[in-house]
Amino acid sequence: MEIMQAHSDTEEHMLNEREIESCYLGQFIPVHYHHNMLMDHNRMHSFKSAIYHAVKPGMKVLELGGGTGVLSYFAAQNASQVYCVEFNPDMVREARRFLAMNPNGHKVEVIHADAFEYLPPEPVDLVICEMIHVGMLREKQVEVIESFKRRYLARFGGPLPIFMPEAVIMAAQPLQLEYDFEGFYAPIVQFQPTNVIYPGTIELAQPGVYAIMDFSQPVGDAIAWEGQFRMEQGGRLNALRFITKNVLSIVEERGTTIDWLNHYMMLPLATPLDVQAGDIVQVSFAYRAGGSIPSLEASMRAAVVERAGVPVQVRDTVLA
Repeated sequence: MEIMQAHSDTEEHMLNEREIESCYLGQFIPVHYHHNMLMDHNRMHSFKSAIYHAVKPGMKVLELGGGTGVLSYFAAQNASQVYCVEFNPDMVREARRFLAMNPNGHKVEVIHADAFEYLPPEPVDLVICEMIHVGMLREKQVEVIESFKRRYLARFGGPLPIFMPEAVIMAAQPLQLEYDFEGFYAPIVQFQPTNVIYPGTIELAQPGVYAIMDFSQPVGDAIAWEGQFRMEQGGRLNALRFITKNVLSIVEERGTTIDWLNHYMMLPLATPLDVQAGDIVQVSFAYRAGGSIPSLEASMRAAVVERAGVPVQVRDTVLA
């Protein structure tokens, strides 16, 4: 009895920790943030195009982390049944309210449940999961999908459904970034829309891909990379841009993909590097998918390792 009680207490403690963490990292995103996502044209158009392509008439679809229900609504235009799972009770009410106002909304069943635990009552053809932050940070995309795969196979066997996004490609890029705010110097984390040119942002080298996640295969949550960049121009290297391209759906008949590019995320370099065109800069970092932005910052290192074709003695520089 004592062992059973201890096991129960441990499970309750883990659940409480997850609920606390969810308030900051993942599922309990404020309602107004979901409303802002409805106004993100790039996100909305990309997902609508991908869902309309992927969902064939009669399919059964599951959405994990449904928010306002908009992606489930897109799926319901062709699917015969859509299960929309949402953990935040405020968003459950919002999704049900909005879906009742829209055509085919009756085909969406909004379920108040934890995406880490929910399984549909029947096999599904497609799973939509948009718990995506730049670099797979903060939100629980990887953890939720991998947990779902294990539980789905145990209940229904194979094959697994198609996942949306099907894959994620992540890259980093050295920058010279302006940190002057009306004369106030503040090296802060910044986010930029991908379709806007910022005069204070100078790209010093081409982006380098540091990770590719294919959700049809097992995906681990540990991300570690060490690579080199050749500077295309001189300047003051004081930030890294993180780029996340979500491959929402593969259009095999055209040999193309339908993609969604997250906002760029720029992290400041605590000790800037003066670089020249042709310099080789070595960068390394490591973090866990779903972890915090500071956890990535704390791991980052950058140094000039070659100048004018001559190796340079490496002195680590911390990105923070």
